[in-house]
Amino acid sequence: MASSAISQKSKRAAVRRALDRHKVYITAQRFSAGSYSARVLVDGEAYWVDEFRLSQLQQGLSPAELELTPATDD
Repeated sequence: MASSAISQKSKRAAVRRALDRHKVYITAQRFSAGSYSARVLVDGEAYWVDEFRLSQLQQGLSPAELELTPATDD
């Protein structure tokens, strides 16, 4: 029974670490000519992304995996 509790704690800790890997914060949004873009903050770095890339980031992919380049200050 004790090993079951330890196993559950271990699994929960793994999930918590996975969810905390990177959080995606939307800091700005643009709607222009029927297209959407969002400025997001991920791990302290800002990126402009389209709706599809935003979805991928929110699913857990990293900016490096998506080959995103940091946004330049406008």
